[in-house]
Amino acid sequence: MQIRLWNNNLKVRLIGEALFNMLFWMYFPFITVYFGGALGNHIAGILMTVPPIFSIIGSLIGGAWADRLGRRPVMLLGALLQTVMFALFAVSPSHWIDYIAFIGIGLGAAIYRPASSAMVADLVPAQNLRQIFATFMTANNIGAVLGPALGAIFFFRYRQELLWTCALVLLLYFIAIYIMVHETLPHSAKSREGSTSITHVLKEQWKGYGIIFRDKVFLVYILAGIFALVPIMQLDLYLAVYVINNVPAQALFTWNGDSLMLSSTEIFGWVLGLNGLLFVLFILPVTKWFRNWKERNVFILSSLLSGLGTFSLGLNNNIWFLFFVTIIFTFGEIVRSPVAQSFISRYAPEHARGQYMGADSLQSTIGKCLAPMTVFLSSWMPPMGIFSIILVFAFISIVLYIQLFRIYVEQPEAAD
Repeated sequence: MQIRLWNNNLKVRLIGEALFNMLFWMYFPFITVYFGGALGNHIAGILMTVPPIFSIIGSLIGGAWADRLGRRPVMLLGALLQTVMFALFAVSPSHWIDYIAFIGIGLGAAIYRPASSAMVADLVPAQNLRQIFATFMTANNIGAVLGPALGAIFFFRYRQELLWTCALVLLLYFIAIYIMVHETLPHSAKSREGSTSITHVLKEQWKGYGIIFRDKVFLVYILAGIFALVPIMQLDLYLAVYVINNVPAQALFTWNGDSLMLSSTEIFGWVLGLNGLLFVLFILPVTKWFRNWKERNVFILSSLLSGLGTFSLGLNNNIWFLFFVTIIFTFGEIVRSPVAQSFISRYAPEHARGQYMGADSLQSTIGKCLAPMTVFLSSWMPPMGIFSIILVFAFISIVLYIQLFRIYVEQPEAAD
């Protein structure tokens, strides 16, 4: 499905989210370092455990509101909240106000995301969902490649200007949503509208999520995703610790007696860059290659590649071997991402699509809470012990995905 044929809603979102995502990667990787330098690493480590809690709350609220109020109003609310919080961050006189603003930015993003994903599912035929989600990921990962390199310069030297730029881009995006994006809430969801009192809405949200979390298929899917994401999330967690502390400085190339030497930190930077570059270059082709694969097989292949690839990092410290296994675990992430989004888009009932999208974000949020345990355990365990734990998580996810597709019969996608 070519971009020129996309609905106008999707085009606006693609441009707006791609621009903001590049700015996001200019500040996000350095936030922990920033708070660690200001408040101490111990306090910063504790503080960084709080934002995921707000993300859970924001996702659940945003998903429920998206099904009752509509996708567009919730997207506007999320974008506006982020705009205000970036402006607060830019003018803040205190590190604690910085922290509150950072939590507010994450809350706004969490409110925005389920409505945004539900809008895609509202507009795109099932057979095109993987390709559309892959296109959004390509645009977002261009920012993930460029952002950290630019952020290393701008965040510490021109932080205020960077934060004001983020606020301005989000304000322009808010205006674009308001003017150019139309509502896509299905009629089946509109027909459920009743009292709009706060008490009634909260009761309806609680009831709706109660039904979702009694859905056995959905619960197994969430559990499988949590275990699958722990290996994938190690790239900027234990992998950073391992490479910087255990991989020696070595030559990338040698010619005519000269060599390009890279320190451990630089090697990690190259691994990060390779991961992002592979995502940008291959997510669309890989999505097309695996288009006819069953979701079950894609999920299993993803867990196998990410688990074995990450485990293999501990087998050899040679820089080219590290690049090779980086390719393996990156492809595990690439094959999974579009299919994970298309699965829940197709599985969720039309009238509760926003709530399912909100609840689906629990995979990532809980995964972010569990994944750092590898860094914590690394103080007592050798690297291969940590990599073995990561591999066990991958195998558990495979078992859960096998169980999932025993109780859920995958529906074939319609042909183009």
